[in-house]
Order: sequence, then C-alpha cells, then structure tokens
Amino acid sequence: MNKFTIAIIEDEKNISGFIESTLQRHDYKVISAVNGKDGLAMISSNCPDVILLDLGLPDIDGLDIIKNVRSWSAIPIIVISARTQEQEKVTALDYGADDYITKPFGTSELLARIRTALRHGKSTVSTVDGSVVQTPYQCKGLVIDFAKRLVTLNGHVIHLTQIEYKLVSLLAENSGKVLTYDYMINHIWGPYADSNNQILRVNMAHIRRKIEINPGEPNYIFTEIGVGYRMRESEY
Repeated sequence: MNKFTIAIIEDEKNISGFIESTLQRHDYKVISAVNGKDGLAMISSNCPDVILLDLGLPDIDGLDIIKNVRSWSAIPIIVISARTQEQEKVTALDYGADDYITKPFGTSELLARIRTALRHGKSTVSTVDGSVVQTPYQCKGLVIDFAKRLVTLNGHVIHLTQIEYKLVSLLAENSGKVLTYDYMINHIWGPYADSNNQILRVNMAHIRRKIEINPGEPNYIFTEIGVGYRMRESEY
C-alpha cells in the first residue's frame, strides 16, 4: 500500500522533529522544509497528500503560501501556529486552509486532523452509468441524504426550513472542517449579504434545537468561538 506523504513547513526544529517522528511511527512518509521558499518548491515537486504549515516562517508569511498553493492545487492544508488570535485563524481559513491547530498540541489531535484532511473530499462515488452520487452523511444516528434532501435522526424525519437545510448540508459536506462565519454567510445568502453574524446564529440555534438532544452541549455541530462552525466528521 502506498504511504500518504505529509509535507511539514516549520522553522522550529524541535516541533518539526516531534511531528516527523510521530507521523513516521504511524506509517506516513514525511518531507519537510524550514522556510517558505523551500516549502513551495517541495510542494510543487512532490505533490504531498497533506501540508502542515506554520504561519510564522522566517522568509514568507504562511498566509502567502496558502494563497500560492490554492492558486494551483486543492491539497489539504492544516495550519500549525502559535498565533492564537481569532482573526488570524479566520484569515487562514478564508485564504483556503482546511484546518488549524494551535500550539501546543497533542499527538492524538494532530493525527485526527490529518485523518480528517485525508478523508475530506472523498465523499462522492461513481455509479455504473458514470454519474456521480454524493455519499450520505452519517454520524451517531444523524443521516443527511443529499440526493433526497432528507435529514433523519434515529430514523425520524427532521423538518428543516430551506435555509436550515442548506446550512446543515454545507456543514455536512465539509464535515470535520471549520467553516468561517463569512464563508457560510456568503455561500448561503450571497456576497452582498450583511456580514453581521446574527442571522447565521439564529438559524444555527434553530437547527440545534431540532437535531441536538441538548443544544447547550452539541453532539453534531460545534462552535469555534470567534471563527465559525465545525460539524462532527461523518462516520462513513
């Protein structure tokens, strides 16, 4: 079986070494660079399966690397950063990063985020006649059948408004990934919608009341404070 290749762009050698040894123990192939220039060259020549990117590099800002890679590739990018400001996270995600981890982080969290990144985008299957069908989202009794536009919880149909369904399906299609408030508003209401998050928060509150046993302690849709929302990863 071919190993997945993970590219690390990180100038702190102790962190890079920790990540590299962790991934190699879990049977990943690892390539690494300590600055942005070498990192971009490494990505273009190796086309890795996932990129782990530090934002604070000595030569090129990590955000510029995200923009560069996104201009030609959809390789999943996980930002690893000591920058804890919410706006930094939002900007990285809006530029095209798939996820972020804030230093310090644990081995299990890192591996889980990589697994999510590798699985993401593989939610379609081709049928015999060549058409493409989207695999339903399934997690802990919640099923979202995109083809039928049907949401069920433990076998019971959940009645959502058109906007609520659009929001749930958008999150489910990107399960495991953080979607920023602005991204969701633009996607659902259009680029000229009011950037005030109130309409989004109201709809998310209605959705949680319908699908969560305890909306205050959600099981499916999690709030990334100041950034956006993340839906629990599909089990299939």
